[in-house]
Amino acid sequence: MKLLGTNTSPYVRKVRLVLLEKNIPHTYLIDAPGDPGSQVARVNPLGRIPALILDDETCIFDSTVIAEYVDTLNDTPKLIPRHDVLARMRVKRWEALADGMMDSAVVVRNERMRAAEKQEADIIAQHSTAISRALAHAAAQLGKREWCEGTAITLADLALASALVYLDLRLPELGWRALHGDLNNWFARMKERPGMRTSLEA
Repeated sequence: MKLLGTNTSPYVRKVRLVLLEKNIPHTYLIDAPGDPGSQVARVNPLGRIPALILDDETCIFDSTVIAEYVDTLNDTPKLIPRHDVLARMRVKRWEALADGMMDSAVVVRNERMRAAEKQEADIIAQHSTAISRALAHAAAQLGKREWCEGTAITLADLALASALVYLDLRLPELGWRALHGDLNNWFARMKERPGMRTSLEA
């Protein structure tokens, strides 16, 4: 299978981490949708990344759908609980929180790329506040625990780590590390995982 994406997309990183954590053989192809010759729009009608192309040319799109599909391919590890509906809900809720942070960070980033006189200060403030609230919630829920949910790594951890990488990349001025020491310590441990190191190297 082939994964189309870019190194800066937090949604692509989340999917890459799922594939890497589960040791699923795949080829990662850097393919920015806006670049000439991009095949993203050909395989995904929305023209967005990540796009996962299976060996039979079936394309799976949207990071939440891809992550859920990939998790069914093997059980080492199970990243989304299969039988405990409440645990499953909690993992998916963590993913929604992380994805929401990514969504708001992208909005802030895009707004700040506009000419200064065209930027909407209210939009920037609204989404920056949402990110800050989400970070505080994540830090409070995680505390000093090793994992977001249960006693082993799950999609919750991979989604949250992807969001934090993106905040460091695009909105370093938020200074979330100084505000949330336990979350920073958790993130430091996550960055030592082989899959995280691979995703940060390229």
